[in-house]
Amino acid sequence: MLWMLPISVGYAAIQGEEVDYKEGDVTFKGYIAYDDAIEGPRPGVIVVHEWWGHNDYVRKRADMLASLGYTALAIDMYGDGKVAQHPDDAGKFAGEVMSNMDQAKARFLTGLELLRKHPMTNSDQIAAIGYCFGGGTVLNMARMGVDLKGVVSFHGSLGSKIPAEAGQVKAKILVCHGGEDQFVTPEQIDAFKTEMDAAKVGYQFIVYEGAKHSFTNPDADMMGEKFNLPIGYNADADQASWQDMQNFFSDIFSNKE
Repeated sequence: MLWMLPISVGYAAIQGEEVDYKEGDVTFKGYIAYDDAIEGPRPGVIVVHEWWGHNDYVRKRADMLASLGYTALAIDMYGDGKVAQHPDDAGKFAGEVMSNMDQAKARFLTGLELLRKHPMTNSDQIAAIGYCFGGGTVLNMARMGVDLKGVVSFHGSLGSKIPAEAGQVKAKILVCHGGEDQFVTPEQIDAFKTEMDAAKVGYQFIVYEGAKHSFTNPDADMMGEKFNLPIGYNADADQASWQDMQNFFSDIFSNKE
């Protein structure tokens, strides 16, 4: 069961709509954005939130994607729009999702189906991006064979209980990683590359020197200081990774195979 609750955004031609959708008995709170100055369907992008949950930051990224000419859906992987105010809660919420990958996939696919059916989306041209927890999520969806043109992970986790297998992964992969990210070890990076190479997955792994975990989020400095976390915003890495994502999208969406 799907229904939409339109809301207005007070700038440009970007239209933002809150969307409620259900998977099983749980209601999820999403946000879809597109530029109504562009005519007809265009490629769609799923956006998966950080471990904090579906908050204003992930909606801002959906609006930014809409301004680039995509239809973007920021999904809710926790249910009921839950947002954590403390890292302990964020870790709990994220851990619950990652402990049941079949359920996580079902939640992702429900959001994906909503985006595919939107009149402003070209249903054959869909990608997904994610931040932190969301980066790990989109990588896992690619590993599990979800039908996407590509996925982009921004400072996301790299490990998985379900490694990629040859012939299983349909999506191309871009990993945008901070060179000073203390949440991901060099061993995990090596293991990820070995896994992708063994499965013959098309991927790019870009390292932004000097960037910490959460380098794309302007609130990271404040949150890092508040909770004593090794995270921080890096404007250069944020801008560079956003451009690298755009280049990646140009490549995967120009391929009509």
